[in-house]
Amino acid sequence: MKSKFEHFLGKELSIKIDRPIGSNHPKYDWKYPINYGFVPEVINSDGEELDAYLLGVGIPVTEFTGKCIAIIHRLNDDDDKLVVVPSDMKDISDDEIKELINFQEKYFDSVIVR
Repeated sequence: MKSKFEHFLGKELSIKIDRPIGSNHPKYDWKYPINYGFVPEVINSDGEELDAYLLGVGIPVTEFTGKCIAIIHRLNDDDDKLVVVPSDMKDISDDEIKELINFQEKYFDSVIVR
């Protein structure tokens, strides 16, 4: 499976968090269980900035610099997402990633690209 964002894998990058842990989804009746944001000035296929799940940070943040360890490549939606973790975090499995992002990805057919 290919994603046009594979060049981010293994790289350090800065993201902005516009939906911190505990914040309400703007359209649906649920709260974010993780920090969720975007890569400034990187445009995704949907015309919006490239989204990013921030894992391994249990407090709300507004900005973060970490390592991209995976890409969530949606097969039925043109909206890939990066998975970013603290640079010193031990590796996490695909199953752990799936569990942490299931709150949103359960509505899509997606694969994890490493």
